[in-house]
Amino acid sequence: MPKHFRPAGKKKEGNAAKYITRSKAVNYLQVSLAVFRKLCILKGIVPRVPKKKIEGNHKTYYNMKDIAFLAHEPILDKLREMRTHRRKISKARAKQNRDLAERLLNRQPSYKLDRLILERYPTFIDALRDMDDCLTMVHLFASLPAVEGERVQVDRIHNCRRLSHEWQAYISRTHSLRKTFISVKGIYFQAEVQGQKITWLTPHALQQVLTDDVDFNVMLTFLEFYEALLGFVNFKLYHSINVNYPPILDSRLEAFAAELYALYRYMATNSQPKPITAPTEGENGNEKKMDESDLRLAQLQRQLSTNEPGALMNLLEDSVMKEDEDDEETKECKGVFRNLKFFLSREVPRESLLFIIPAFGGSVSWEGDGSPFNESDEQITHQIVDRPTQGHMFLSRQYVQPQWIFDCVNARVLLPTEAYLVGKVPPPHLSPFVDNEAEGYMPEYAETIERFRLAAKKTVLPLPDTETQDLNDPQSLLAEGVMDRTEANEANEKRKKLEIMEKQYHEELKMEISGATYSSSLADKKTEEKKEDEDTDMVPAEQDNDDLAALSMSRKKRGIYEAIKISKERKKKNVDLLKERKRKAKVSKET
Repeated sequence: MPKHFRPAGKKKEGNAAKYITRSKAVNYLQVSLAVFRKLCILKGIVPRVPKKKIEGNHKTYYNMKDIAFLAHEPILDKLREMRTHRRKISKARAKQNRDLAERLLNRQPSYKLDRLILERYPTFIDALRDMDDCLTMVHLFASLPAVEGERVQVDRIHNCRRLSHEWQAYISRTHSLRKTFISVKGIYFQAEVQGQKITWLTPHALQQVLTDDVDFNVMLTFLEFYEALLGFVNFKLYHSINVNYPPILDSRLEAFAAELYALYRYMATNSQPKPITAPTEGENGNEKKMDESDLRLAQLQRQLSTNEPGALMNLLEDSVMKEDEDDEETKECKGVFRNLKFFLSREVPRESLLFIIPAFGGSVSWEGDGSPFNESDEQITHQIVDRPTQGHMFLSRQYVQPQWIFDCVNARVLLPTEAYLVGKVPPPHLSPFVDNEAEGYMPEYAETIERFRLAAKKTVLPLPDTETQDLNDPQSLLAEGVMDRTEANEANEKRKKLEIMEKQYHEELKMEISGATYSSSLADKKTEEKKEDEDTDMVPAEQDNDDLAALSMSRKKRGIYEAIKISKERKKKNVDLLKERKRKAKVSKET
């Protein structure tokens, strides 16, 4: 009998036992394909790629253990119960029993996802690490039109809008926003919450169209899980800064579509630390707790008492966290727009700027109902506009384009407004997510921004008067932003020439003191030239050694080594291409 012979009907081994195809998994669970997809999305089960695909390459495989866990999932029983309930409703309608159908509609079974969230994210840090897709999906559905009869329910869109505003209010309140970037897809944001960097994308404020080539059933299943996850995360974050959740907003501001402003006011008025008092012996349990309706009324009265022009930003200045509790990066972000007041014209993206400016310490208002202060306020320092002409202009403020806000945020310093004035073509909008040092190319405007940053920190010394002082360390001057890269290279070459001449002069002095003849000095020069030639011959020898080392590597390591070399060459070609484009642009400008 062969060694690996397995009689028919015996237990499977290897990949045949570890993995199962999707069709077999659906039959094993006795559910439809739509229910199977929903279960996999809610449980976080993804397809696997086995080393040896038993039933062909055209099929999707899942881990058998994951499918076995799905078979004992309580939500699966709930989904079956809901399917049975829908059949009862359709049967009652077919029999024209309207009373029974209405009673069944009012008693539909439901399920909660709190147990699944705790199962998938045992700690709060795990949930924060997986917030990128969650925030992107919620912000996407929050921008959809809330119209009855569409494929997305209006309540879901309103809920996504509420959750996204609550998240933005917390980020702005704690000054946790770090980077922003405007792209064709939308606006990228990056925040740092409890040491975790979270990046998400928000679409532009345009009319969204629901296309037919998108499977909204799958997206709505993801959204169902992400709504529950973001609700739990907001609850935890709000309680970390002593703010009650869910927030109770001013109905007047909600009617004016100023939910984010209403959240700012709510957090500012309800985030004070509660005094701890020792209970007396005569206090009863009923006296300790206020009635829920009375508490809500008191909170609303407290909010309405501060509904005055400028109340939002005055409240935002009263931060709960003390200065010594913030890290250096938070303090730096908090002071970018400090003591500045902004006014947004109606043509600029209001919600994104309402989120960014308070996150970096500024005061902001807009044109419309519910705004903190009017356009005629004399304390306004900057007005954000995006039209080439203005009907009336105030001499006490500066009119800049919206890109100036984003560039100042990324640079963490107030940039000059001359390049961002109305009617001018603004400078290139550089991405803060690109590491210029790692890419090997520093854009010209990035060097300019770096000089402004260092000048704002008062780390740049004035240019020295003497040339020797200027040429001592050009690399440090380049790093400090005193000179650009080309000037630094020229200064470095001059310094090397001066060092060679100085060394030659000292050698001639030593020879004169020792009494050496001219012929012996020539012989020494020839020996030095021979050594230099030997050094140049060592370069191809080193290349040969690298080739020999590559031959001695294993196939896997050699492939990794070749991939590294190819990536370096590709990066070098990209840098050369950018330099060539920059040179051609300069030539075209000069001509």
